[in-house]
Amino acid sequence: MVINFYTPKYYVFNNFSAHSIEYRGKRYPTSEHAYQAAKCTDPAGQEVIRKARSPLHAKNLANETYRTAKDADWACKKVAVLEAILRAKLEQHPEARKALQESGDEEIVEDSPTDYFWGEGADGTGHNMLGKLWMKLRDESHGDTK
Repeated sequence: MVINFYTPKYYVFNNFSAHSIEYRGKRYPTSEHAYQAAKCTDPAGQEVIRKARSPLHAKNLANETYRTAKDADWACKKVAVLEAILRAKLEQHPEARKALQESGDEEIVEDSPTDYFWGEGADGTGHNMLGKLWMKLRDESHGDTK
């Protein structure tokens, strides 16, 4: 069986889920807000992104309005940054820990039809890095019932 993000039971794995997190000393409405702000090198831009009205708006601000302030080394950092954000989400939300535990040993898939890096893409050939990060965290915490 494959566990897809967009089912109610496992929606917590989605970066757009309504789970605020504290990350790098600040509160973010979602993990998407934290991720998008992290790639911005402009402190004022980081704040605008952090306070965006929705995760999609945060993403659009980072990719459009603050595109020129994107960390030049982002491609090398993005997986480690998102892993740290997911760890914060997991530590701060019991429902995330529960969903991860209940996922057993099943494959976790970010079933985005448009994202071939973080998701599986429309044809299933994507890297599914977001799913792989969740499975890595699950493997590390295997047997941990915090």
